[in-house]
Amino acid sequence: MIKDAQECHPPRARKFSLDQRLIQGVLVTLCRLLTGIRSFWHSLPDTDQATIYYANHSSHLDGLVIWASLPRTLRNRVHPVAAADYWNKTTLRRYLATRIFNAVLVERRSAPAEASTDVSSRDPLLPLVEKLAAGHSLIFFPEGTRGTGDEVAAFKSGLFHLIQRVPQVRLVPVWLENMNRVLPKGSRLVVPIICTATFGAALENSAEDEGKREFLARAKQALEALTHD
Repeated sequence: MIKDAQECHPPRARKFSLDQRLIQGVLVTLCRLLTGIRSFWHSLPDTDQATIYYANHSSHLDGLVIWASLPRTLRNRVHPVAAADYWNKTTLRRYLATRIFNAVLVERRSAPAEASTDVSSRDPLLPLVEKLAAGHSLIFFPEGTRGTGDEVAAFKSGLFHLIQRVPQVRLVPVWLENMNRVLPKGSRLVVPIICTATFGAALENSAEDEGKREFLARAKQALEALTHD
């Protein structure tokens, strides 16, 4: 297993401005101080192929921890997937999500298709598909919402539908340990504690006859298997 992967160099992508890089640096440093995050990789990240890093979800800091664990030169083409209803609530949240972390905001409760003229509202996966098709990567939480951290909830169908539409992407499970104790659901108090992010081996491609239920169960098992590493 490889500890840290900060020396990987991906193809060129959009450059962040000076103010963005400064804020990113401050937040990454704070994240590491608060969580003492240690990252472990079963293999070095593939910098040439679009990847979905999918993880268990128990804290608002989960996306930041994964993002901070990635090689610095890879971050500008890795997009956390976040809930638009939460991150659009204030100007500061929206700025951090879209300008600093380059997140893709998706609607969790979209209007009925016939009542909406917004294509992304009628097809919430479309912005994600477009990023993957362009060779970018995503940080994705297939449980759909934060849990308590005691166990991994059943995966929603979004991960399956993404793979159906962009089958060439890599799927990499990421197990986050202790994040529910740093900033648990329902709490605003950050408790400094050592956390780990374990990046597993890429999931094997689906067989043609593999259904949604079987695929989601296999992806969930691959994630849970990292708890024993």
